[in-house]
Amino acid sequence: MSAPDLITSPQNPRIKNLLRLQQKSSERREQGLTIIEGHRELTVAHGAGVAVTALFVCRELAGDAQMQELRALLGAGPTEWFEVSKAVFEKVAYREGSDGVLALVRPPRLTLASLPLPAAPLLLVLESVEKPGNLGAILRTADAAQATAVIVCDPRTDLYNPNAIRASIGCSFTVPTVATTRAELLAWCREHGIRTYAAALTERAVPYTTCNFRGPTALVMGTEADGLTPELMQACDQTIIIPMRGAIDSLNVSTATAILTFEALRQREA
Repeated sequence: MSAPDLITSPQNPRIKNLLRLQQKSSERREQGLTIIEGHRELTVAHGAGVAVTALFVCRELAGDAQMQELRALLGAGPTEWFEVSKAVFEKVAYREGSDGVLALVRPPRLTLASLPLPAAPLLLVLESVEKPGNLGAILRTADAAQATAVIVCDPRTDLYNPNAIRASIGCSFTVPTVATTRAELLAWCREHGIRTYAAALTERAVPYTTCNFRGPTALVMGTEADGLTPELMQACDQTIIIPMRGAIDSLNVSTATAILTFEALRQREA
């Protein structure tokens, strides 16, 4: 591999494009690209088979040893390499204490129709998720529990928002993730015999520990601010709750999802 080109100006067209991709979901959709920052995140994504189209590295931050590790990781493939000055890298970095590694990647675009299903899938369904940090945390849970997929109904944030990728530590690429509509999800679940469990505080809700999650299961979660829409909540097969013993009546959505997911995993492994 030849020595990477050196970029020292923030006005470089490639740097300006990185900023557009970082700031605008419309640019990410149009170009079919997103940004990964961090060696660890890039390693996880590359291991999941994600195509890396370009790599931007600040030697002063990354160090020679990490540069060698990146060369070994990416090999002599089609990835373009660019070395970036510290001043320029700090302009495009979106995290504090960056390790000087930033990559452009082409994320997968899955649909419900293309999603492979085992005999008893475990699906994590999020309605109208809007906080990239919550999405990323839930993707980490899905990876840890080896959930079948994360499905987002009517998302308010890009599934491959750079901050979601950061929060997931690269698990955005290890877990099949699909964006769809509420109507499409419900029809698809009925078609495949998947029982839907809505996490919501209602009179008909039962404690999650009383439910059988061993069969085809979709755990359906709403937003922290508004919860599930009445339409989706009423269309689900069962409403469930995590009993609250203190002054508050709900948990952070990523925490609640983790509790339900690992209960399903516990049942399946019992």
